[in-house]
Amino acid sequence: MTGLYYLIVVAVLAVVVVLMIGLGSFTKGGEFNRKYSNKLMRLRIIGQAIAIVLILIFVALRQSGG
Repeated sequence: MTGLYYLIVVAVLAVVVVLMIGLGSFTKGGEFNRKYSNKLMRLRIIGQAIAIVLILIFVALRQSGG
């Protein structure tokens, strides 16, 4: 259970890092933003989905006493 908790923390932090990179490139604009903005958005959405699934699994395990 503790391992799952740390995995959730890593997933959420990864989403935050991708979000910050995306926001930074959006505010600066330029070639990096044009080239990678859609890829960063997709990566963030996938990361958020993974984090949400992990959180739901964690909550389900906590409620079932596992």
